[in-house]
Amino acid sequence: MTRPIYAIGDIHGQREMLESALARIDADGGRDARVVFLGDYTDRGPDSRGVLDILVQGKRAGRDWITLKGNHDRMFALFLRDYPANDERLLIGHHWLHDSLGGPETLASYGVEVKDGDRIYQVHQKARAAIPEAHRQFLESLPAWHEEDGLLFVHAGIRPGVPLDRQTEDDLIWIRHEFLDDLRPHPWLVVHGHTPARQPEHRGNRVNLDTGAGYGRPLAAAVFEGRDCWLLTDRGRVPLKP
Repeated sequence: MTRPIYAIGDIHGQREMLESALARIDADGGRDARVVFLGDYTDRGPDSRGVLDILVQGKRAGRDWITLKGNHDRMFALFLRDYPANDERLLIGHHWLHDSLGGPETLASYGVEVKDGDRIYQVHQKARAAIPEAHRQFLESLPAWHEEDGLLFVHAGIRPGVPLDRQTEDDLIWIRHEFLDDLRPHPWLVVHGHTPARQPEHRGNRVNLDTGAGYGRPLAAAVFEGRDCWLLTDRGRVPLKP
């Protein structure tokens, strides 16, 4: 029998939603369940620090958790380096502290206020002093994908037709339409987030679990047994089919 594997979509600072999703998983598969987190743990929501606390502490306690890298996690990690860097995939004129990206909300969860007139070096100094080293190490250590039982878990998607060992991290955490609009079968069922949808989507060759938690919509959790998929709700499993 194929062992169930669970997945949680983009969390974006929603600690209470994460706790609820983990409770649904515990009820279905117990505390030893293997869980893949699809990235984007921070930004936009009210408690990015609380989300990272849960993930860091869970991994430290030996939970069977696989935490993948999202583009927002990379943006946060780049900002926290000795010299703050900007992700080259951002639009010209944007940076992690731009209102549209949610960096200020993340820093607020650590008690760091970003004010009009602040310069990046000033905010960087305050952030480096406030953010635990364990959180920085966590963000820097995240892998970009996980493959298991005919499933490929990744934050954004893949570049179709390119072998896994030749995929770039930029594509794995940033790609959109080249992946989303391709209807051909992939070597795996690709389980991803990154592009918000009103509800989880099964498109035959991919499953999208980003349901817009960063904008206040519910956080999706799912369970896979091979390529069969169910959403986890308060009432139990609900099949998710193409």
